[in-house]
Parts: sequence; C-alpha cells; structure tokens
Amino acid sequence: MVKLIIDCFGGDHSPMANIDGALSALASNHDISLILTGDAKIISDYLSGKEYDHSRLEIVDAPEVIGCDEKPTNAIRLKKDSSMIRAIRMLRDDDSIAGMVSTGSTGALVAASLTRIGRVPGVIRPAFCPILPTMTGGLVGVCDSGANMVVTADHLRQFAIMASLYMENVCGVQKPRVALLNVGKEAGKGDDVRQMAYKLLSETPEINFVGNMESRDLLSGDYNVVVADGFSGNVLLKTTEGTAVELMKKVKETIFSRTIYKIGALFMKKMFLDLRQLMNYHNHGGSVLLGTSKVVVKGHGSSNAVAVEKCIDQAYRMHVSSLSAKMEEIILKYEHYDA
Repeated sequence: MVKLIIDCFGGDHSPMANIDGALSALASNHDISLILTGDAKIISDYLSGKEYDHSRLEIVDAPEVIGCDEKPTNAIRLKKDSSMIRAIRMLRDDDSIAGMVSTGSTGALVAASLTRIGRVPGVIRPAFCPILPTMTGGLVGVCDSGANMVVTADHLRQFAIMASLYMENVCGVQKPRVALLNVGKEAGKGDDVRQMAYKLLSETPEINFVGNMESRDLLSGDYNVVVADGFSGNVLLKTTEGTAVELMKKVKETIFSRTIYKIGALFMKKMFLDLRQLMNYHNHGGSVLLGTSKVVVKGHGSSNAVAVEKCIDQAYRMHVSSLSAKMEEIILKYEHYDA
C-alpha cells in the first residue's frame, strides 16, 4: 500500500476539487491510502454522506492556509499549522509516507520542500517538470519550468537526466528525445551556459540528446524532454498554454460570427471536442518536482477534481517506479560543483 498526502487547501477550487480528486483516486487505485491535510471540520463536513473506503483515508487537522501572495519564507516560518507545511513535515518525518500533492503556493512548496525534505544524493537543484501534449499524440516535459531562475551547465545536464528518467519510467516514453531550449538549432548557438550545456549533454550516454530546440517546436512531437532554466522554461510553458487558449477562443468566436460557419461546425463538433480534450491541462496532472528525496507533485492552482486525481496517480507511479534511486545512480557518475 502506497501512502500519499493531499494538501487540501490553497488552490482556486480547494478543498472540494482536492477532496473529490482524492476520492476518485481511492476508487480507481486500491493500492493507495491517502491523508488529507486542512481544516478537519470543513473536510469532514464535505465528506459526510459520500461513499469511500474509510480504512484508506485519514484527516489531519491543519486550519491555516498559505496564500499565493504571501512571501514563501514568511509563510513557512509563521504558518506551521497550514495544510501545506503540516503535510511536508509529515512527509519528512514518516518513512511510511511516499509523497504529497499540493495545488497551493508554488514558492512556498518549493522552499519548504528544499529546506524540510531535502534532495536525492548528488542532485544540485531539484526542478519542476510539467507535461504537455504534442500535436502527434505524444508527450513533452519542460524541465525546469520555474524552480531555478539562474542555472549552470551542470544543472541543465542534471535536469536532462532527471526528466528523461521521469518520462521513460513514469510516462512510458521509450528513449525520450532530449533537447536544449535555445535561440537556434545549431550547436554553437546561445550564451556560454547553453554552449557548455550542449557539450555536456552530448557527452552523457544515459540520455538521448538530439540537439537544440527553438521554442516554436515545443509541441511538434519531435521532442519528449526540453531542458531549460526556470525562467525561460516558465515563459515557454505559459506562452504555449496561453496561445492555445486564445486560439481556441478565436476559433469559437469566428464560428459564431456567421451562420454558414455554425452549420459547418456542426459537422466538425466531434473534432473540436477531441481537440479541446487534447489541449486540456487537467488531463495531464501536475508539475512534478524532480530531485527531492520524496515525491512532490505541484498541481495547477486552478486544478479541478480530474487534475487532482491525475496528480495523485503521478505521485503513485513516481514512487513505484523507484525513480529517485535511478536518478541517484546516474547523477553520481558525474562530477559537479555543488551550487
């Protein structure tokens, strides 16, 4: 039985989406047990009358909530009874707990995870790796996407190793194609960090490095892992997501602008529904924090119950795949400066 903690407060639709997602996960996976942290009365009242396996669900009272506008260091220090910090402390102190899922403050989650949980031996900096669907029906992970604003070439190599192992062992992608985000595809492109990273990635046989990638090719299906610093990766991710959302809005607006377009859209309804499902981030879970000694999954702040259930499934699969041990084995082969 794999035990996981769900931080039930902090997201836009908390705690309802978090609790409903947890119940769905319990129903679909009989190999997990869950701990829900948050205001015990609110959680218990919401659970009242719902059917679930009581033996696999526990509630831990943590009445405080960390807001996304709070300074992470202050929140960690002052809100020890918050749902997030209580979950992280339990994850650190209880060896029987494999991981946690949160849709709360990203800054607080990263800071608390690094200071309270620690890293896989050899890992310099843990990194976020969200998953996006590609136009060919595959998946691509962006690592890093917000945890590390400034990086070295060593960091980028470790991101590539961790994300490649994640895509292969958790997402089922065989020999993930790894690319370095850059301003051009040629080997000599980019600043000194990118040029050195290109060299290091080329000399790392444990990954399938295929060269540089320009941002326009993220969803092409040619790549399964894109390695970047946290600033560039986050901009890439949000620009891509925002473009997809606005494009779908424009398509809808155009369809309703003329009667003939509406008639044509009726014949293409199934296609539009399939496309919307493909681009719906709720179906792809959250952003895993690769490199921490225990599993941490950060769901989008606006995650619904489906997205929370997917996050829980991600956490479960990361644990049963022994991902941390596989990262440690490869990363410790390479010398680096701990920075």
